[in-house]
Amino acid sequence: MSATATPDAVPEPPAREEARARRLLRGLVRPAAAALSGAVLYLSFPPRPLWWLALPAFALLGWTLHGRRLRAGFGLGLLAGLGFLLPLLVWTGEEVGPGPWLALVAAESLFVAAAGLGIAAVTRLPAWPLFAAAVWVLGEAARARVPFGGFPWGKLAFGQADGVFLPLAAVGGTPVLGFAVALSGFGLYEALRVVRARRAHGAEPSGTRLRGRAAVAAFCVLTPLLGAFAARPLVSTAAQDGTATVAAVQGNVPRLGLDFNAQRRAVLDNHARRTEQLAADVRAGRVEKPDFVLWPENSSDLDPYRNPDAREVIDRAVRAVGVPTVVGAVLTPETGHLRNTLVQWEPGRGPVATYDKRHVQPFGEYIPLRSLVRIFNKDVDRVSRDFGPGSEVGVFDLAGTRVGLATCYEAAFDWAVRDTVVHGARLIAVPSNNATFGRSEMTYQQLAMDRVRAVEHSRTVVVPVTSGVSAIILPDGRIAQRTELFTPDALVAEVPLRSSLTPATRMGVLPEAALAALALGGLAWAAAAGVRARRGPATAPADGTRSGAATAPADGTSSATATATATACVQSADGHSAAVSPATGSSAAASPAASGAADRPSAPPDPEAASAGYSRRHGNS
Repeated sequence: MSATATPDAVPEPPAREEARARRLLRGLVRPAAAALSGAVLYLSFPPRPLWWLALPAFALLGWTLHGRRLRAGFGLGLLAGLGFLLPLLVWTGEEVGPGPWLALVAAESLFVAAAGLGIAAVTRLPAWPLFAAAVWVLGEAARARVPFGGFPWGKLAFGQADGVFLPLAAVGGTPVLGFAVALSGFGLYEALRVVRARRAHGAEPSGTRLRGRAAVAAFCVLTPLLGAFAARPLVSTAAQDGTATVAAVQGNVPRLGLDFNAQRRAVLDNHARRTEQLAADVRAGRVEKPDFVLWPENSSDLDPYRNPDAREVIDRAVRAVGVPTVVGAVLTPETGHLRNTLVQWEPGRGPVATYDKRHVQPFGEYIPLRSLVRIFNKDVDRVSRDFGPGSEVGVFDLAGTRVGLATCYEAAFDWAVRDTVVHGARLIAVPSNNATFGRSEMTYQQLAMDRVRAVEHSRTVVVPVTSGVSAIILPDGRIAQRTELFTPDALVAEVPLRSSLTPATRMGVLPEAALAALALGGLAWAAAAGVRARRGPATAPADGTRSGAATAPADGTSSATATATATACVQSADGHSAAVSPATGSSAAASPAASGAADRPSAPPDPEAASAGYSRRHGNS
């Protein structure tokens, strides 16, 4: 019996190991860039006035996703979502630990991942930045609606309260504002691609395709800026229906965190006391007498309809100031859900009207899937009884001024604020309670939303908050007055009342629907192009060559060379050819995006690139 000797394993040459290491590093570049793009987008949000960082964030996201396969687009989009939402929403774990924060971020990042998949698909189309920006808006629209009514916090528009694009909110609301920012960022990346292409071609004429790409890049960068400039006349602080003097009371809370709910009487007393001090200041002539007063959400967590002591405290403060006052209260009926209610309280008459919050906060004011969630977080039972939603739009007539009401979290939803203006509001109030979130960035993020809403609907927005930051915002988005965090205070200002409707208010959801249709159209086009590419040529060429055979170009170049040219045109992620020139037989430089084509599966082709490759195969100009 013979034995076969097994040779010792031969170690790989150092050059091969180095090449493998380089491939590994190249493979990490795009994932790192995706996460970085999300982090840069986060830095563009308040309290930082760095709104312009959204543009390089989307340019970097465009580079990350351009030409990627769908699966890669999903993964890269997920990393971008995590890079953005992990720091943006960290305040959600302020008092309940990291579990709810991480779960929320993971769920919301899936929407960004889906948008990344869609953006990767449409980057193969002509004028891809238009479709890519629309896909981003489509992702935000979905995130604002599902699950449990949606969570639109972190919409791109909410980071633009200090930006040059803000007037576009009056044109088409947050969808158009967000679309403009994303379009400009993607357009910047396309402009960089055009510059790289011109340098790669040197002095050679680049043809109509490159000129077309340059025009697309210029359009995408400049049109949002020009549109924002053209929309400036829609932004005005003129008093169309006179003025009103409004007061916003910030009573403060005894302690930070969730335990403030255990000190309900102290919170009520703080707001009553600060209102009585305001009345004393009015009598002394230190401040102008307001036409009405706004208290925050949860300023009385004692039900004034069932608690005589709470009713007396509120009534005494309202009589002292002598004007209608809106009180944020928690109503506790014998049966059924709790109600987060704003009560119109008239001096000498008591409560005369109520508004029940229509969009109650999941996992904050009610617990979906309570038994399941309890397995992961015992804090769900802090909400021992769920709140229920109201059904009526909130508009109070306060001393002759129609005031629209959106309670705290509702300000994030386009429909909740618009409804009040459509129903005749001349001024918008957003009573809020941010004490649970301490000194985090949450209150500044919400204040930026309110500023965008002011421009979107051309209304003064008054934001009374239990612990701050309270503010009075003019219809052009500027903050007229504001308080500091965790200090008792009262703001008093004469503000303009307006009745005209902006295009955004008139059109409502139509701009968002149009952008969603654009996104879906682009996705369908990309899908159809991918199907055609997989099927190959359906008919024989005009010269009689059988289908699928390589046709020799008129200059005598070998069919293998022509096939290589077409393949390179199809596989290159940035649209450059890395093929042998049929005219000279020399090798053209490979583009950076195509240099690793051998290390990754080929993506469905760019329709323009495939068309150009077909023309070169058959000798067409």
